[in-house]
Amino acid sequence: MSPTVQSPSRVSFGLYEADLQSGELWKAGHRIKIQSQPFKVLSILLERPGEVVSREELQQRLWGKDTIVDFDHSLGTAINKIREALSDSADNPRFVETLARRGYRFIAPVTYPVQAVAQAPSAPATALSEEQASPAPAESVGKRVFSLRTIRFVLSGVGLMAVLAAAGVGFYLGQSHGRHEPDRITQLTHHGRISPGAPAMESFPSAVTDGVRIFTGQIENGRTILSQVFVNTGDTMPLPVPSEIAAPSLGDLSPDGSKLLLRSHLSPESEQPLWVVPTGGGSALRVANINAHDATWMPDGSGILYAAGSQLFITHLQDGASTPFATLPFGRAFWLRWSPDGKVLRFTILDPIAHTQSLWEIDSKSRKPKPLLANWSKPANECCGTWTPDGKYYIFQSSHDGNTDLWQDNGGSAPTKITNGPLDFQAPVAARSGHRIFFLGLDSRSELQRFDAAHKEFLPERAFLANASRVTYSRDAQWVAWTDPQGRLWRARVDGSEKIQLTPESMQVFLAQWSLDGQQLALMARQPGKAWQLYAIQADGGSPIALLQENRNAGDPSWSADGKTLVFGRVTDLMGMESTPRNLQLLNLETHKTEAIPNSDGYFSPRWSPDGRYIAAISLDQRRLVLYDVAAKTWKTLATTSVADPVWSADSRAIYLHAFMANTQPIYRVSIPDGKLEEVASLTSFRTGDIADYFFSGITPDNVPLVRARTATGNLYMLDLDGK
Repeated sequence: MSPTVQSPSRVSFGLYEADLQSGELWKAGHRIKIQSQPFKVLSILLERPGEVVSREELQQRLWGKDTIVDFDHSLGTAINKIREALSDSADNPRFVETLARRGYRFIAPVTYPVQAVAQAPSAPATALSEEQASPAPAESVGKRVFSLRTIRFVLSGVGLMAVLAAAGVGFYLGQSHGRHEPDRITQLTHHGRISPGAPAMESFPSAVTDGVRIFTGQIENGRTILSQVFVNTGDTMPLPVPSEIAAPSLGDLSPDGSKLLLRSHLSPESEQPLWVVPTGGGSALRVANINAHDATWMPDGSGILYAAGSQLFITHLQDGASTPFATLPFGRAFWLRWSPDGKVLRFTILDPIAHTQSLWEIDSKSRKPKPLLANWSKPANECCGTWTPDGKYYIFQSSHDGNTDLWQDNGGSAPTKITNGPLDFQAPVAARSGHRIFFLGLDSRSELQRFDAAHKEFLPERAFLANASRVTYSRDAQWVAWTDPQGRLWRARVDGSEKIQLTPESMQVFLAQWSLDGQQLALMARQPGKAWQLYAIQADGGSPIALLQENRNAGDPSWSADGKTLVFGRVTDLMGMESTPRNLQLLNLETHKTEAIPNSDGYFSPRWSPDGRYIAAISLDQRRLVLYDVAAKTWKTLATTSVADPVWSADSRAIYLHAFMANTQPIYRVSIPDGKLEEVASLTSFRTGDIADYFFSGITPDNVPLVRARTATGNLYMLDLDGK
């Protein structure tokens, strides 16, 4: 009797696992309560991940043709129960996507544990546990086709391990639906903690490989650490680096594969020291006496090419001398990569005013920068290219229609798209041989949480605010406004009623502040390809109105007590390095004239106290909280600590802030005017230990901190460009 392959009974996605036979749902080893009918719907969606399952098919399979039932209500209830169990939302789905009037689609990556295979009675099969079995190949989670690449089993009578491959007895989930080829994208890691960076803050996700390991950033305990991922198994281990390199940012791997080029990205200063660290870990070597925002090895390993300001330099390791290499027409260069023959340098230019990303190249002889894909995207949003070792392929990332995918440059003709979601695929790195590439699949999971002072822990916020990023309440505590992860601005009553979206999809809002009368909000926002600017918008909706007429970044508007003036500032180097002075300004809303606050040079992120007496601000290095007495026109340092996202209490007696550089990243309450620091909460205040990091989102009218807590970011994936 020949072996037969059974359908998988367990399906994994993210931190969740569904047992399709027992009808149980688990999250990180803990069982989650879900009713039978919603679980049946979930099971049907999991059968065909990435595909639309029509409402008609769901009705037929769940209730049949002859059953009389309020189908729309029952199906809607089941979907809501699924989302509740998975902490999902219809507005920003991570698992179940609704397609209006068509059906539903399961959009998250799906994996399948090794299954037992039935054997003939004469040779009974002994199923291996996942720990005992040889590591199964990484799971496919690609564009449209999801497959079980191989099923491993043991013939215990002869002790033979056989691998059923695609050319033999390969088993592909969903073959009955017309699929004949497995998808080429495979998943390497499963912990969901690969650092995605923050390109808007000049932090790009990055990875390099020596052929055996992939070196990349990973988020642990609120910090980015350097990790090594083993290509064959997907196992991940931290790579120790010296304490001088806090939050290491990866630049490049030396040509011989023995040394990593790192810099720190914890500090808000854009230019940082460069360090060389052995791939086996150990002591670090400071590179000459230079600061840079990115760097790469020269092709022969004799020196390092680094970017500082709008220029590129070469430092020679033998004598430490630096020489100019090229000057950029604008912006700053990142993701520096040489062609395999060492003749062409390609890189990404980040424009600090337009906030665009574009690919450029420089011939090593002429040293004249030129755009690689001029006018292909408007505005440009291309980044992070990599060559295969033989130079045959150049792969980069680009964002179109709200999705980020990998593309192939075709040398003059239009680029070819090589991935198609459902994740955002970013930061490709080529293997040391062949045509295999590795990359990040972004699957960020986070939610708004409120601090419970009685239990000293953070708990999930009410449903309508679960997807909020930055939150602000009106002075009368009747209304709440918030931005979501896509940068849209919303407002509602504090009970969630009368919820409306205030800004168009094209506008990205960083933060908003209510006017004293609650009739309008001041925004820090930007249009595509434009600088951060100040806008005002009516709380009942309407078109945002630009408040300044200038082509430079402006941010952090805050209202005076009488509602006639806004104080605003500029942005840090990481959000847009500019050569013009940066200070705090007052904008008269009647005359539209501005004036500088005396002695405010080097300060940003102003916050006007509700009583109008003070303006709080942060030093550009984010290491001091300062206070301006409006009547006396004097400044003083209020607190010396790392500072982000300051918020005034409603009674003007305290400022809440996030000490993001400290070990446990505490939220402090700073008393006014004596500056006494009191820790309110920290990274240790979360109920579960699966929080990767968080940022301070605001406070409620009764001074309760709100944070956006992230449990997952993304994983590493692999693709063979030859289709193997």
